[in-house]
Amino acid sequence: MQKVTRLFDFPYYQLEKYNLETSLVTKYDGQWVATSTKDYLDKANAVSRALLRMGIKKNDKVAVISSSNRTEWNIMDIGVLQTGAQTIPIYPTISAEEYEYVLNHSESIYCFVSDEEVLEKVKKVLPNTKLKEIFSFDKIEGCKNYTELFDLGSDTSNAEELQKRKDAVNPEDLASIIYTSGTTGTPKGVMLSHNNITSNALAGAKRLPLMDGETKVLSFLPLCHIFERVLIYIYQYSGTAVYYAEGIDKIGENIKEVKPQLMSVVPRLLEKLFDKIFAKGTELTGIKKKLFFWAVELGEQWKPYRQNGAWYEFKLGIANKLIFSKWREALGGDLVTMVSGSAALQSRLGKVFGAAGMPVMEGYGLTETSPIVSVGMMADNMYQVGSVGKAIENVEIKIADDGEILIKGPNVMMGYYKDPEKTNEVMTGDYFHTGDKGEVDSEGFLKITGRKKEMFKTSGGKYVIPTLLENELKQSRFIEQVMVVGEGEKMPAAIIQPNFEFVKEWIAKKKKNVGGSLEEMSASPEVVKRIQKELDTCNQHFGKWEQIKVFRLTADVWTPEDGHLTPTMKMKRNIIKEKYIALYNDMYGH
Repeated sequence: MQKVTRLFDFPYYQLEKYNLETSLVTKYDGQWVATSTKDYLDKANAVSRALLRMGIKKNDKVAVISSSNRTEWNIMDIGVLQTGAQTIPIYPTISAEEYEYVLNHSESIYCFVSDEEVLEKVKKVLPNTKLKEIFSFDKIEGCKNYTELFDLGSDTSNAEELQKRKDAVNPEDLASIIYTSGTTGTPKGVMLSHNNITSNALAGAKRLPLMDGETKVLSFLPLCHIFERVLIYIYQYSGTAVYYAEGIDKIGENIKEVKPQLMSVVPRLLEKLFDKIFAKGTELTGIKKKLFFWAVELGEQWKPYRQNGAWYEFKLGIANKLIFSKWREALGGDLVTMVSGSAALQSRLGKVFGAAGMPVMEGYGLTETSPIVSVGMMADNMYQVGSVGKAIENVEIKIADDGEILIKGPNVMMGYYKDPEKTNEVMTGDYFHTGDKGEVDSEGFLKITGRKKEMFKTSGGKYVIPTLLENELKQSRFIEQVMVVGEGEKMPAAIIQPNFEFVKEWIAKKKKNVGGSLEEMSASPEVVKRIQKELDTCNQHFGKWEQIKVFRLTADVWTPEDGHLTPTMKMKRNIIKEKYIALYNDMYGH
């Protein structure tokens, strides 16, 4: 059996071990179209031969920008890597100026785009880049289609040259540069080698409950992000059929069609999912409503491995039959596990979904660690609600004296591209400084307690960890986004983006005399008073010095497009503070 040491070894391993008829599946014009392992490799090899004819040399850079996950992404990924060149995956939602920065900094010479919208953005900056040509996956007039590479590569006379190129790729060679859209400053190019990513995928695979050769997964988190990309390599290694969702807005529909056993998620999606389920529960009446809330309450007390005893499990059996079975049905009916990353998951949600028979395995990692550092697993008592699991094989977690999480292992990046200075700032010997704070318990479970940089000191000299307050507040259905501020001020305060959709429903239900525009809702004394109640509840869980004494509501929605958030939905704190400086000054009487 082929040993997997480089990224393009994954599909060959799959061909040899599973040879799937359904390896990668994408929906085109309303139809799911499956690509077999063999077809996937045939196309990737044609792409490689074409690229050689186009003059691609070892270490050249090829950018891929796709606004949705699709089979073409994987074909290009393998096609480029086999030639000894590197892929530069770019977030589709960043601005044209950021495209320009990444394309230039990486010195990309070809760019593959998914659709017209992305193409227009690239064309805007094209004259300022080194790009020789743009190809698109969709058929777009006036743009070369990526299938032209199949034609160019159909001639196999340079197959020997391709084989030589493949043989010359070492596991230690650079495979991809991933630009992290930092919460501050220009993006940093994280250099990941073949070994960084393959070692991570092979160790990560041991934590997923994949039924070899039979499982279906639904993939929708962006492939340009290393989290989903590594999962795709794991799925290929495990003989798993990957179905690409049409987009975040079609998830509900696609889940019902595909009936996946496994899905990777971000906490925000689970929060929205739970809110929808909860909203339906509130519409019930009589005994049905009572049963619904009884089941939810029961779920909130759930512990894995039957730790609550026989009487609890008996009640849970009833809740499962009457209530939770309907939740599972709404999610396709076959979901066994969800893997969650990129932000902290509320413990309450971890418990409720666990009780409903769809446990969420939280993982932890960063782009710089390829990304998996730790992840939970139901088997072998390796799951604990509120933790991000135990370190995966060959990865060492060390907690520094100041509480910072340090990581050592084959998954730690080669460094930041063209930036040895920044690389040195985050490395101490072989240890990578994550910037996150955490603790490892006696059983080896890792818990994240906050961001080192985000912790601040009030003027009274007390330390506040804003993320703890924010995560607590975000459990409220009235609050979509919240940023806790107060560095050097006399007390913590909060800038809040209300969940306008829910607030609108609440206004209608309670027959409040409030206008429907975002401005009217955020300025309404009724809404402010109701959100104050949520803050009062939250404050009970914190020390006097941490409690939020004052807050303001914003009249707009925080989005990556408007600069509030990074593409992975992390808050750009400096930018948010700048945008709402008037609200900030008002709270502190500046």
